[in-house]
Amino acid sequence: MELAPDSLGPTVCVGEILVEIVATTIGDGFREAQPLVGPYPSGAPAIFIDQCGRIGGAAAMIGAVGDDDFGRVNLDRLMRDGVDVSGIAVDPMMPTGSAFVRYRADGSRDFVYNIATSAAARFGWTAAVASLVARAGHLHVMGSALSMPNAWGVIERAAEVIKARGGSLSLDPNLRKELRYDDATEAQFARLVAMSDLLLPSGEELERAAGVAGEAAAVARLLDMGLTEIVLKRGAEGATCFRRDGRTDAAAFVVNEVDPTGAGDCFGGAYLASRRLGMTVAEALTYGCAAGARNVTVRGPMEGAGTRAELDDFIRTTKRRV
Repeated sequence: MELAPDSLGPTVCVGEILVEIVATTIGDGFREAQPLVGPYPSGAPAIFIDQCGRIGGAAAMIGAVGDDDFGRVNLDRLMRDGVDVSGIAVDPMMPTGSAFVRYRADGSRDFVYNIATSAAARFGWTAAVASLVARAGHLHVMGSALSMPNAWGVIERAAEVIKARGGSLSLDPNLRKELRYDDATEAQFARLVAMSDLLLPSGEELERAAGVAGEAAAVARLLDMGLTEIVLKRGAEGATCFRRDGRTDAAAFVVNEVDPTGAGDCFGGAYLASRRLGMTVAEALTYGCAAGARNVTVRGPMEGAGTRAELDDFIRTTKRRV
């Protein structure tokens, strides 16, 4: 089905809420003392929904933080950017989740996560979550959330409620090599793909979601499964949206990259919000590419998330790749 309009209710994102601590040196891992900066509000679902709210879409988050400063860093940022935080639990016993990241010389990253033994993994179906889901118009899921045992029950129940009221569902595969996925998780991922209206993969995630090799074959398979839109994020090469009525390509913006973390999440948040607000695929791709590019120009995973006005200015003043 087509994506539900913003007027039906907010986009709800389910998953991990973290703080991120970033090494300021380039190298392999964390085996020696080094300077660090942070904490930055983070977690792929939180980055996504923050950009969704910041660009003007109705947005809400389901997750959990600890009763600590790291939790307040996240709650303050999400509320500032217009995100409904009524579905975020505050755990009095466990600390807010965290991610330490260091960049290698080739641009790849090493992460050390604390999700499973933090507040990030300790959320479930509560009265507050039920109330939020009952008025939601869209559910967005990050594949990273499937590493948390409690997440699937919330996702499955929320999807049923939102779909029943005419809402839609999107999925960013976002399967991290540092997180563990068992056979049950793989089955859940396959079910999510089949339930989705919009898929937002990067690189090999497209073929993994489709279960077949090759871009063209994967796209054809996913459209045959019932997906309405497949938006392939190509990083510095821009992005492509595939629909039954054809494909739309968008060029990337030329920027000086400072911190690539969160670029894909900001792209997705801006793209989805733009589509739900009634923009064309081409317009939404432009905002998505702008949001991702703007975010990489500053350190911190959501520090560059832009408002509609900021993204309009960025689009007007920034060159695009030929």
